[in-house]
Amino acid sequence: MTMNAWLVLAIDIGTTSTKTLAVDADGNIHGSHSIGYPLHTPSPGYAEQDPDVIYEAVLDGVAAVMKNGGWNASDILCVTFSSANHSLILVDENGVPLTPSITWADQRSAVQAERLLSDGTGLAIYARTGTPIHPMSPLVKLIWMREERPELFHAAHHFIGIKEYVLNKLFGVIVMDYSLASATGLFNLKTLSWDAEALQLAGIREEQLPQLVPTTKRLDGLLSEPSERMGLDANIPFIVGAQDGVLANLGIGAVEEGVMAVTIGTSGAVRMAAQRPTFDPEGRLFCYALTESHWIVGGPSNNGAIVAQWISERLYPGKPLEEVLPLAAASPAGANGLLFLPLLSGERAPFWDAQAKGVLFGLTLGHTETDMLRAALEGVLFQITAIVSLMKQAGEKPREVRASGGFARSTLWCQMLADMLGVPVSVPDSVESSGLGAAQLGLYALEGCSGPLLRWNQRNGKRYEPDLSNHEKYEVLLPFYLNLYDRLKEPMRDIAKLLPAGIR
Repeated sequence: MTMNAWLVLAIDIGTTSTKTLAVDADGNIHGSHSIGYPLHTPSPGYAEQDPDVIYEAVLDGVAAVMKNGGWNASDILCVTFSSANHSLILVDENGVPLTPSITWADQRSAVQAERLLSDGTGLAIYARTGTPIHPMSPLVKLIWMREERPELFHAAHHFIGIKEYVLNKLFGVIVMDYSLASATGLFNLKTLSWDAEALQLAGIREEQLPQLVPTTKRLDGLLSEPSERMGLDANIPFIVGAQDGVLANLGIGAVEEGVMAVTIGTSGAVRMAAQRPTFDPEGRLFCYALTESHWIVGGPSNNGAIVAQWISERLYPGKPLEEVLPLAAASPAGANGLLFLPLLSGERAPFWDAQAKGVLFGLTLGHTETDMLRAALEGVLFQITAIVSLMKQAGEKPREVRASGGFARSTLWCQMLADMLGVPVSVPDSVESSGLGAAQLGLYALEGCSGPLLRWNQRNGKRYEPDLSNHEKYEVLLPFYLNLYDRLKEPMRDIAKLLPAGIR
C-alpha cells in the first residue's frame, strides 16, 4: 500500500451472486462487478452451492473491477468482506470440501429443529447464542449431518462457512469473525467464545471450528496464486469483515438509536442496533455482533420479493414485475378484506415454522386480480410488521425506517410499509448497503478502531410519510392476520403430510 492508495474493495458474497465494489473514503462507488451462480436443490428441502464456484467469483470479481477501473494495486487501501449467513461446509485436513456449501435456505434439518424446540433445549441454547432454533442454523445442520450422514460427519476435519472457505484459499488460515459466528448457534454472545454446551449438543470439538476473530481483524500475506489472479499485491491488507445483515445496517446508517433497517430482497429482514446483546423470551429474534460494542437485533423472513414474483407470474404472465407492482394501487388498503399469508417458503420470524404454508383468505366472487396482488404485497409487510412488534416488546422502538433491497425501488410498496408501520420510510440513494457497510468497517479497522464506525450517512433518495388513515386500517387487520396463522398452524402441518415430496 502506497501513499496514493484511495480505494477500498468490498467483496459481498451473497446467496445468488458475489458483488465487488470499489469505494472511496467518502462512500462514493467508483466501480462494481457482479457474478452470479446457481443454487442447487438436488432433493426436496436441500439448498446447496459449489464453494469453488463462489471462490472463483471472488477472484474474477476483483480482477474485473481492477481491470475495468484501470487501477493498480497501489490504488487499493484494503480489501474487506461481507457474506451471507448460516452456511456450512465440511472440509478435510487440507481444506478440501467434503460437502457442498449448505445454505441458509436449506430445510433438511426441520425434524432436528422441532425436537430441540419441543424439549426446551433449543431455548436454552438461544438464550446464550442469540440464534433462533431453525433449519437455517449451522448448529441444527450439524445435528442432522451427525445423525443422517455420520460417515461424512466423522471424516470432517473442520466445519466452516463460505467466507471461511474463501479466506482459507486466500491466506491458508481458518478464521471466523464474531458476526458470522453469532449466527451459527454455537457462539456465546456474552463470552465471545464457542459455547461448550452447544458444541456438545452438535457433537463437535472446539478445534474443529474456525479460530474466532473480531470483524476488524486484519490479514496480511495474500497467497501468490490469488494475488496474481486478482491483480493485488500480497502486502495489501485484508479486513475479515462481517455478515451481510449487520453490514447492511451500517451501510445505510441504521446504527443510530431509533433507526430501523428493513431489507426486502428475495427474503426479508428487520434490524436495529443495540448497545448490548438483546434477546426475546421466546427465542423469536436474532442478536448478532457487528463489533464487540455494536449489536444488531432483528428477525428474518423467508418470504420477500419472491412472493411478489410468484403471484405476478400467475396473475400477469409475461409482464415484468416492475410493471405489475403499481397495479396493486387499484385496490385499497386492506385489499377489500382479502388476506394473504405469504408463507410460501415456510417461515422464520416471527413464526419460526418450517412447515408453514401460504393462505389466501376471504376470497369472494367480487375480488379482482388487483385485490389478490395487493393482498400478497401486504402479506409480506404484515410479516415485517409482526417482527417489528416483537422488537418493540424487546425495547427497540423505531422512529424512522430505512429501506433497502429490491422492494425499495417500488414507490407503492414503500408507501405501504410507511402506512403499515406508522413511521416515515426513507430510501438511501444506493442499494449497495452491505458492500458500503463492509467498506466502512474496513476503514474503521485500518484506523485501529479509533475513528468513527459510521463514516458516512447515505443521502436519502426519497422519503415516505405514513397515511394515518391507512395505518389505522392496518392496525385493525394485523391482529386478525396473526390470529389467522395461529388457527391454521396445525392444519398446515396436516396438509403437509398429503403433499407430494416436491411440493412440501
